[in-house]
Amino acid sequence: MKVNALVLSRNPRALRVLVAGFAELGVEYRVLLSASETIETLNTSLHSALVLDFDVPWVLEVVKMVRTLPRGRRPVLFAIPGKRQSIMAAFQAGANFVLHKPLDLLQVMHCFRIAGELPDDHGRRHSREEIETLGYFELPQGTVPALVCELTEQGLSVRAGEPLIPWRGVVFRFLLPGTTHVVHGTGDFIWSDNEGRGGLFFRHMPTACRRDLDFWLKRQHVRRSEFLRRLSEPVRNRWRALASPLH
Repeated sequence: MKVNALVLSRNPRALRVLVAGFAELGVEYRVLLSASETIETLNTSLHSALVLDFDVPWVLEVVKMVRTLPRGRRPVLFAIPGKRQSIMAAFQAGANFVLHKPLDLLQVMHCFRIAGELPDDHGRRHSREEIETLGYFELPQGTVPALVCELTEQGLSVRAGEPLIPWRGVVFRFLLPGTTHVVHGTGDFIWSDNEGRGGLFFRHMPTACRRDLDFWLKRQHVRRSEFLRRLSEPVRNRWRALASPLH
């Protein structure tokens, strides 16, 4: 199913980034300028994604309306927090993802790929490695340890013992499993929930860390491909035996 997005924003810069991201991902979109028009559109047509700029007046009325929609008609909600709203308030309002201002093209594309399992620039689906390694995240309440559960080229997902504040510019570090390499840098939490789970988008990473991460991910991909080949080899052999002529 093709992803189609409804966007409520009056911010020219944010709209330029969103439109550029949609063009790269092949996402159909429609831009609206008022809360009332957005509510009317949601009532009359289906949309798989809804991007709300919280600087637009009466945007919370749109959020309330979305909550009343049947689950099958409810779009994935991307919030762009406004100047007067905190990021936490956006999540409390029901956002599935947060797009931090000023919008970053790679972050927008990463969020939509996660939400819709859209392919990347090489036609691959959003791929991630399931792992278990301890990470540390510098948040306003202090250093929070969390289990890194999934890892990609552009971010990671974590599970902590307490709800995570979806902060921007979070300093992080974690050990790549099976190595002595510590990956560190800064990132933005693009989603979190009340159970301590969250997703971090990498914003900055030293060159050496990026090299170590890319090499590790490629090695995991090769190992997985080899494992799948070995699993399928006995099946191929059985079919060859059945296809062989009897002597």
